Amino acid sequence: MSEHRFEPGVYLDGEPTADAWVFAFRDRRLLVHQEGDAKVRLPELAEVGALRILRRQYLGTLDGRQLLSLEVAEESETPDGMAFLSLRSLYPALDEPFFQIAGRAVQIVDWDRDHQYCGRCAAPTGDDPGERAKVCGECGLRAYPRLAPAVIVAVERGREILLARSPHFPPGMYSTLAGFVEPGESLEEAVVREIEEEVGVLVGDVRYFASQPWPFPHSLMVGFLARYLEGEIRVDGVEIEDAAFYDADELPEIPPRISIARALIEDFCGRVRAKS
Repeated sequence: MSEHRFEPGVYLDGEPTADAWVFAFRDRRLLVHQEGDAKVRLPELAEVGALRILRRQYLGTLDGRQLLSLEVAEESETPDGMAFLSLRSLYPALDEPFFQIAGRAVQIVDWDRDHQYCGRCAAPTGDDPGERAKVCGECGLRAYPRLAPAVIVAVERGREILLARSPHFPPGMYSTLAGFVEPGESLEEAVVREIEEEVGVLVGDVRYFASQPWPFPHSLMVGFLARYLEGEIRVDGVEIEDAAFYDADELPEIPPRISIARALIEDFCGRVRAKS
């Protein structure tokens, strides 16, 4: 998003402008204009007046232009020339800055919908104009958007990288191993535990790689590199159905470029080939 200036915001003083870009979601599917050459674009607020809007959130501005997220009622008809599409299917059809903000928007829409009432006393909640939070008017409990940290790991063994298949993956696709962080656990501890639980091997020399917001549904993927230490692969049969070490020049089908998993794999292959 380096060529664009995104300024996040939580409160809009007054009504939004008619040319504000809108991230309108119906059942987690984003409304877009369908254009030729497999490209799409976001509608403006003035173009979605026929939709039944349940809730609206202010996201900030992109290059000085207002951004809104909208929760659309399921019975709302799709405007002519537009379609509600899944976020995964919109990469790379939607320009990168909009795709990244769409990931933020869908999580805020979900959070707003799910926190209309207090989880402690069941009283209605209200918005805090100063930050992204829901506040209970009765007991004062504050609820912030949920974020679930998860680790994703490239396990290296010489020229080989450990890749695995989850039962829900597309046919033939393998990826790096990943899992959610548990309460009271560091990121590095989560790396070691997840690898041992899912494929039965021990890893060490855990090093940070990069992170990626991942709105499927509310994750922050934290990428790591790790070195294989010992153990034979034994898949758990639940989270993982198959796993193996693959040479950098003999990889199976891997995830698309949208994912940090792809970045981890390409980084590993690039380093291996640079040594050849």
